[in-house]
Amino acid sequence: MKIWEKKTNFRFNKEIESFTSSKDSKIDLFLAPHDVMGTIAHVIMLKSIGLLNQKDFRILIQELRNIYVYEILKNNFKIDEGIEDIHSQIEFLLTNRLGEVGKKIHTGRSRNDQILVDLKLFVRTEIKEIVEITYSFFDLLLKLSEQHKNILMPGYTHYQIAMPSSFGLWFAAYAESLIDDLLLIRAAYCIVNKNPLGSAAGYGSSLPLNRKMTTNLLGFKNLNYNVVYAQMGRGKMERIVSESISSLARTLSKMSQDICLYLSQNFNFISFPDHLTTGSSIMPHKKNPDVFEIIRAKCNRITSLPNEISLISSNLCSGYHRDFQIIKERFIPIFEEIKKCFFMFQYMLNHITIKKDILQDDNKYQYLFSVEVVNKLVVEKGYSFREAYKKVGLDIQNGCFKPFTKSCYSHEGSIGNLCNTQIRNLMQDVLKEFDFDQINQVIKRLIYSKIYFDESSKNPIFF
Repeated sequence: MKIWEKKTNFRFNKEIESFTSSKDSKIDLFLAPHDVMGTIAHVIMLKSIGLLNQKDFRILIQELRNIYVYEILKNNFKIDEGIEDIHSQIEFLLTNRLGEVGKKIHTGRSRNDQILVDLKLFVRTEIKEIVEITYSFFDLLLKLSEQHKNILMPGYTHYQIAMPSSFGLWFAAYAESLIDDLLLIRAAYCIVNKNPLGSAAGYGSSLPLNRKMTTNLLGFKNLNYNVVYAQMGRGKMERIVSESISSLARTLSKMSQDICLYLSQNFNFISFPDHLTTGSSIMPHKKNPDVFEIIRAKCNRITSLPNEISLISSNLCSGYHRDFQIIKERFIPIFEEIKKCFFMFQYMLNHITIKKDILQDDNKYQYLFSVEVVNKLVVEKGYSFREAYKKVGLDIQNGCFKPFTKSCYSHEGSIGNLCNTQIRNLMQDVLKEFDFDQINQVIKRLIYSKIYFDESSKNPIFF
């Protein structure tokens, strides 16, 4: 039976079930450890307010921990055929193994606040992993920037040769971009890190639930106080988080596009070993940047998700709607996708080769230093900038331009002064704002600690 069925002879329409829940069992496996954590916290709270006796509490906690450690962590966990979702599967397992006591875990809860807390715990963990892999990528970019800071390359505007740049400047630009991306992820993390548990179906419960206790047990910074708003956060939370992930994706996509250009024969700025590029079935000379093209496409697809979520959810009134399930199908996989993109990007950059004599092609790059010639006239000859600009422009038109190929940049963030130390310090400041230690403490507390209750306060004590 479904957990919402009332009659034992009831048979739910199989076509309706397939249409409404066909992907739930696969997607919900990502939420399994978080559903167990939320349930353990809820069980502890039920014991503290007198809705579970000591015997029921002990056997529920022990079996939930067994499911977490010996089934989920060991990849032995599955959602049985005919079970609607992760919440139903956990309750089914407990009831099948422990009897009627297994059904008590739903006291004071709805599947609506269960999925909310599962999603938030899942997203919180995924953000932690994404921040860690982003920092690793950031660190590689700054190392490459320092390694190649003296190798000049042309800079472009409108796809036209503009002014001198360097590989040090190029690598560090994307490193600094990641800092702003993480600032957005930090804002999203703050929105995620609030406890919706206890909002039930969106209107609270007549039971004396201790929502502050579950907030502390699950390591949330605070709780969603208003129970209606807690449910309104469904869809909104996913949209905000996906927008922050999309910012990272845009950075990777833009750098991928640069690499695809720089690797082409018309640019020929960089190269990769043959075993990291692909060939053509007809053209034997080809070395295609397939990895970066796939990263570009995957990241561009990620950037479409916030708009997709907005279109699904923006015209829904307050309260729960089944539409949110469709969001879950698209939302949960993006974390693994962006992490794989980071992994492959980092792997490729560890094998990149930079061409050192790009600017030796005088015919192609002779005007790259035209601004330097303008500035030299200003500094050495006393020209106003507009006079110098006009003179150099006319010299170019008349074919008598004489390039000055010495780069003299010294201000902050330029070729001669990358400020990579300052960029690294900015990243460290952002990283300090995350409180990821709480996530590890929650697992230690709920899964591996002994639990006692203070006789006077009824609060749990962990050893």
